[in-house]
Amino acid sequence: MTFDDYSVNIESMEVERQPELERRAKMHAALGDPVRLRIVDSLQMSDASPTELAGMLNVPSNLFAHHVQTLVSAGVVSRHHSEGDGRRTYLHLEQDALESLGTASPVAVPRRVLFVCTGNSARSHLAAALWRQVSPIPAASAGTHPAEQINPGAVEVASRHDLELPIVDPRHLDDVLDPDDLVVTVCDRAHETPKVRGELHWSIPDPVGKGPEAFDAAYIELERRIRTLASRFDS
Repeated sequence: MTFDDYSVNIESMEVERQPELERRAKMHAALGDPVRLRIVDSLQMSDASPTELAGMLNVPSNLFAHHVQTLVSAGVVSRHHSEGDGRRTYLHLEQDALESLGTASPVAVPRRVLFVCTGNSARSHLAAALWRQVSPIPAASAGTHPAEQINPGAVEVASRHDLELPIVDPRHLDDVLDPDDLVVTVCDRAHETPKVRGELHWSIPDPVGKGPEAFDAAYIELERRIRTLASRFDS
């Protein structure tokens, strides 16, 4: 290879890298503001609506909207409509942003983690079973409007992924909740039913009635979030 050939290869590599460099620069620029860093910190453990998050951070709504749009444009945060109240949107921290931010500070260990959805027939049961695989902290599940039985799709996706899923009757939140529980809602409708202050919320689409692909997608997202949350607790 001649020097000229080498120079051409280097230039070609730089051209190919440019879009990725620009993406990373845009992300770092978006994070270069204390308010936006607070938004990102808040979204590391829980999805939230703009109204909820602006209230928690005590930021005026017009200024908050500007900061959110900056994070969305940089690919750090995404937003989607609630499956419950369609007028509401939820903000979600993107996985690539989580990985680039490094390890978050540990938090206090709860006595138990309680996963909640509407029917306690799919997402919350899967979440509790997944949690037991990665953490010694006890886990349970419940529903705000329990179904009659666990959905067959949940049983099937657990079998496909070799997950041990206890086949038990869905239970009502009021019968399971303990004041010391860390509550994680995995369903927009459950989150939008006033019940527990300070819970975490994961806005995960309902797979029921949508086929195996939807159950696999819910399973993968639950597994990712559970591993991230479990890693936050002090040993």
